[in-house]
Amino acid sequence: MVEAPAFYARRGGRLADWWTVLHPPYTVWHLSYVVLGAALAPHRDWTALAMSVLAFFFAVGVAAHALDERTGRPLGTAIPDRVLTAAAAVSLALAAGLGLYGALWWHGTNVALLVAVPVGVTLVVAYNLELLGGHLHNNTVFALAWGGFPVVVGYVAQSPGLEVSGIASLPAATAAAVALTTAQRHLSTPARELRRRTIAVSGSLTTVEGEDRPLDRGTLLAPLEGGLRALSWAVPLVALALLLART
Repeated sequence: MVEAPAFYARRGGRLADWWTVLHPPYTVWHLSYVVLGAALAPHRDWTALAMSVLAFFFAVGVAAHALDERTGRPLGTAIPDRVLTAAAAVSLALAAGLGLYGALWWHGTNVALLVAVPVGVTLVVAYNLELLGGHLHNNTVFALAWGGFPVVVGYVAQSPGLEVSGIASLPAATAAAVALTTAQRHLSTPARELRRRTIAVSGSLTTVEGEDRPLDRGTLLAPLEGGLRALSWAVPLVALALLLART
């Protein structure tokens, strides 16, 4: 039996393909980093937070994932290349537009956010299209770009100026997001290998009591995807809890 390309993947038409391309658990997970960053800011601007989350949804949820699917078809969807390209281009433009609006016209000039917009666009394009010989397509860049960067942007988007109050917690939160994203990568990489590139698994595990337990694909996938499922719930809930605690 051919495994689905991911535990959240769906088959059965165009809507199912788009659901799969959007990677809902991972998209919500990484949008939660934006919320986490905003929760650390001294003052809460709910409109700025909504625009930040929406911008990252367009950039990461749609554009990055559409470009990733267009490069090598890892999810095996039937969405045409031209549609994926158009979706990525429009979504990335919308994300950049929201960022520039927030940086230049929402409560004054926000220099930090203005710098973050081209950085974010570059990361999405260079990472997912594996530009520069694929040198940016690695676990470290993924953890920094998809983990740490959203936390920082979520914070700076809250105010045109970087107030000293609350900023001391930003490095720790950023490092935590990088660590969590690294953990995600360590779990998802072998899970993808088992689902997408493994034909068969054979072998057994022998306990200290001498019991032989057969190993198969499901046995190896269970702890990996169990951890991913748990983290995909835990990170958003932690971000929400912190946001509510500081409201």
